[in-house]
Amino acid sequence: MADETPAGVAPTAAAQPSYSLVGQYTRDLSFENPGAPASVLLGGPNPNFNVGINVGVKKQADDLYAVELSLNAKAQRETNVLFNVELVYGGVFRVKNVPEAQLPLLLMVECPRMIFPFARHVLATVVQLGGFPPLMMEPVDFMALYVQNMKSMQAQQGGTAPQPN
Repeated sequence: MADETPAGVAPTAAAQPSYSLVGQYTRDLSFENPGAPASVLLGGPNPNFNVGINVGVKKQADDLYAVELSLNAKAQRETNVLFNVELVYGGVFRVKNVPEAQLPLLLMVECPRMIFPFARHVLATVVQLGGFPPLMMEPVDFMALYVQNMKSMQAQQGGTAPQPN
């Protein structure tokens, strides 16, 4: 039969593991400038920044996953909050033929790495539109974040963290 794949021959492209970005979205965006307009006019020492990031994944259909980055940044000068910004930015990914064991690394590391530059751009733009210099976030090591989260989950469960491949 012509449809059978002989031994030692690579499977067709349709069976190869793949993933693609179907679309991107902003689910939630909040910017607070509680001291405006004084916060924009006052000079002083450089503010302190507190930046947080989290990754979430929700299966949408058999081969579709929503990967969301939750980013928040707060700038303070002494006890005064200059601004507080929160963003939930997501991407919908189509994932085909990826082995179950590799799915967490793909969804929690590679997919966030792909959409992070867009989320960072949204944050920088919103902060700038709020009257401040654009917030320039450093690149994020999503593998380190994944490993840290796995260790935290394992510690809560009383076991040891699995090592990523």
